[in-house]
Amino acid sequence: MRKEKNTSDFDIFDFERTLWKKGLLSVAGIDEAGRGPLAGPLVVASAIFLQNLQYYPRVNDSKKLSPRQRDSLFDELLSMNGFKYSIVEISPSEIDRINIFESVKKAMIMAAEQLQEAELYLVDGIAFRGFKKPVEFIVKGDSKSASIAAASIIAKVSRDRIMEELDKNFPQYGFAQHKGYGTKAHIEAIKKYGPSEAHRMSFAPIKDYFGSDDRERLL
Repeated sequence: MRKEKNTSDFDIFDFERTLWKKGLLSVAGIDEAGRGPLAGPLVVASAIFLQNLQYYPRVNDSKKLSPRQRDSLFDELLSMNGFKYSIVEISPSEIDRINIFESVKKAMIMAAEQLQEAELYLVDGIAFRGFKKPVEFIVKGDSKSASIAAASIIAKVSRDRIMEELDKNFPQYGFAQHKGYGTKAHIEAIKKYGPSEAHRMSFAPIKDYFGSDDRERLL
């Protein structure tokens, strides 16, 4: 998995190299996993590669990697000198309370503030306010910035492992297979067993079948 610094293969680091040359030595990428599923938390990660890297890991948009590649890179990143990260979870009940869009904003700002040494935030997605330091929003940033790509891997693997643990408590839904997304099998399980505390009551089709996002009444 490791390559020396002088390799030219890793163009995804060019974004960071340009910023480092400008004197911004601590740049944090921010990305999320779990915006669309019917169950499980939203997970946001923030990641910093320090300039004095001994090697460049083969990070990429987590959606372009296999589960095995993501798991391997996750472990590699967490063991690297010169890499820092933070992880924030927003629960299904909180998502129901404030909606998914506000949840993404809240979690991204929290993840950013946990890496106080960052001089600039690179955020995957559309612009919004609330950051206390300079920020650049990059559409499809997880395929353009190494820091955002690393954050996407950290967020995705962290969330997948949470869903695998939830599967042990709620095996009837198949969380380990679909990770909470709205597959046919998952929707059929919700119809058969009703929603669990891990589900997002405000998301269709759950709210369509059960009529209300009142968690206490439905669970």
